[in-house]
Amino acid sequence: MGSNSPVHGSSSPSPITSNSPLQGSSSPSPIATTSPPSPDHVCSMSAEFHLSQPIQIEDANVGQKRKTSVVWNHFKKLKVNGDDKAECNYCKKRLTAKASDGTNHLHKHFSTCPRRTTRDIRQQILLKEQKRLDGSSVFLSSYHFDYDRSRMDLACAIIAHEYPLSIVEHFWFKRYSENLQPLFKVPSRHTMKRDVMKIYEAQKVKSMGLLDKVGSRIAITTDLWTASNQKKGFMAITSHFIDENWALQSRILRFAYLPCPHTAESISSTLVECLLDWNIDKKLSTITLDNCSTNDSLINSLLMKLDTSSLLLNGQLFHMRCCAHILNLIVQDGLAMIVDGISKVRSSVVFWSATPKREQTFREAARQLKISCTKKLVLDVKTRWNSTYHMLSVALIYKDVFNRLKAREPLYTYVPTENDSELTREICGRLEIFNRVTEVFSGTQYPTTNLFFPLICEIRLSIQNWLSSSKEIIINMASKMTEKFEKYWFVVHGIMGVAIVLDPRYKFKVFDFFFPSFYGSGASIEIEKIRQICFSLYHEYESKNLTREAPKESVKDVGSNTDGQTLIDATYDILKRYDSFVEETEDTITKTELELYLEEKVIPREPPIDILKWWRHGGGIKYPILQKMVRDILAIPISTVASESAFSTGGRLVSPHRSKLKEDTLEALMCSQNWICKEQQDLCGIALQDALKSKCFKTYESDSDVEELEVDNPSSTS
Repeated sequence: MGSNSPVHGSSSPSPITSNSPLQGSSSPSPIATTSPPSPDHVCSMSAEFHLSQPIQIEDANVGQKRKTSVVWNHFKKLKVNGDDKAECNYCKKRLTAKASDGTNHLHKHFSTCPRRTTRDIRQQILLKEQKRLDGSSVFLSSYHFDYDRSRMDLACAIIAHEYPLSIVEHFWFKRYSENLQPLFKVPSRHTMKRDVMKIYEAQKVKSMGLLDKVGSRIAITTDLWTASNQKKGFMAITSHFIDENWALQSRILRFAYLPCPHTAESISSTLVECLLDWNIDKKLSTITLDNCSTNDSLINSLLMKLDTSSLLLNGQLFHMRCCAHILNLIVQDGLAMIVDGISKVRSSVVFWSATPKREQTFREAARQLKISCTKKLVLDVKTRWNSTYHMLSVALIYKDVFNRLKAREPLYTYVPTENDSELTREICGRLEIFNRVTEVFSGTQYPTTNLFFPLICEIRLSIQNWLSSSKEIIINMASKMTEKFEKYWFVVHGIMGVAIVLDPRYKFKVFDFFFPSFYGSGASIEIEKIRQICFSLYHEYESKNLTREAPKESVKDVGSNTDGQTLIDATYDILKRYDSFVEETEDTITKTELELYLEEKVIPREPPIDILKWWRHGGGIKYPILQKMVRDILAIPISTVASESAFSTGGRLVSPHRSKLKEDTLEALMCSQNWICKEQQDLCGIALQDALKSKCFKTYESDSDVEELEVDNPSSTS
């Protein structure tokens, strides 16, 4: 047969058999009809070095052309000491090449040759699957292309990585997909949208099942956001709870479109609808909101629509104010006293970062003064005090640069004076504690409720120390900040008081230490208020626990009159009389778990402990009712940062280039991303969501309708 013999058509790579063209044969095979190869066959041909195409060589013994096994593509025939040998082209190993030996041994060597760099694609997939396991067991399977699974994986990638739905219509993406797997037909963006909605519905069912199994109460945070490109309002609703493994969890419930006007009634209706849809209206602990007057009316509306008997103390502890917002208001009042100095720094930053040429001039001046340029000038957001703090901190590093550039640039007239720089340095030093506390308040990966009170006490003492400053402006700042502090935190929120009492490192000792400094002679009254809340809440848990675990009376079998049953009844009567004897002889005063817990000494603060693990393994065994309280209380967030963080993703999804996303599609993308990332995080034990998202600055805006209702409601500090 000539060298241009046709390839035998096949729908899949066939194994090596006696009829395969890989086997040597002295008789020619009949010519098969030519047919176009299938995609599977195309893939196998590239992986098998086109082994199905025979070559023609001249037989050394017969001296005539005949069909020769294609395995000789990878061997060279030699004469060694008069014997025929086949030398491997890769490892140079020599094998016998007698005509009577056939080529089976050559095929075997070819499949296991250690020097051959390219392998069968099926072997690569088997090895990859084997490496995924932990080594305890080995699982091997043949490769099978699953089109539906590939489509779902693509939809998950679009959701998790925030790719546009139109990526499936991009030319190079389609080219890449087709080259990677010719059998995969890239769907249209309309089909991809339907796949995204399917994932959303499936993940919603899973998340609902998860919350339905939660045995503890669930806390809610919510906030509003207006998309700058669509001019539409959205409300993020996030749940927080401690799961069965005592790990702090959060799941977004809704990213709901909220038509104008954003009144308390419309917000409460959307909230209640969400709570009823997820069947958690009777499992709520608190709802955390920012400090807007609308939210006070919102709480009243919610309490009228919900069953207050299912809430903690009939809803007395239902409303939580966002601590990050309160802290922002306190510091903003203080910074208002030095607005002139801050304005000069802000104008300097704007001037020297306005154009690339000015930035280059600024860097050159810094290098001449041998000042490291690792930090760029940062322009603050006026409604976020911590951004102002960072702007001032960076500007202090380049204080000498500003003075040097004053002589070189006549248009630069905003140079801070030496007094401004000294005041800024002192202010930044004093605000460092506020920045640290803000970072703690903004945490979402650990229970922050029990950390609230010590941090607030630290802030209060710090402000008191400002009053002893020798500078009048510092004293004025402290007075303004104290006024705002007492407006919101003069009375400790009941939940925060209970949370710190349930921390075995503090209990009531922390109140005995701090309250005399805050309240003077009225400290004992404030401590007693918190004590009453703690015991009222404990008795509520105790009564519900006794109702749930009340033993049912055993029903005696009237037809059983055996001697054994009579003996059991007699023993039961004796033990009942024993119980009466114990009650008469023992002290009739029985202490509650809370009283016993408070009588124990506080444990040392160092080394640090995991409070959730302590209550799960240690304290929970001794105090099961208190353990239930801890699981509910420590899951309560003290800020709305968890809900506001969704606005960063929303700002990226509703970009100027993607401003036509519909409300239901946006909600599906937002919620599904949270759910699938949390699911993978739980499975893998790593913060997958952080790995999936790239670092970016927040682009969201606070809801303008809400801001107009109260000036004490600036944008979030986080």
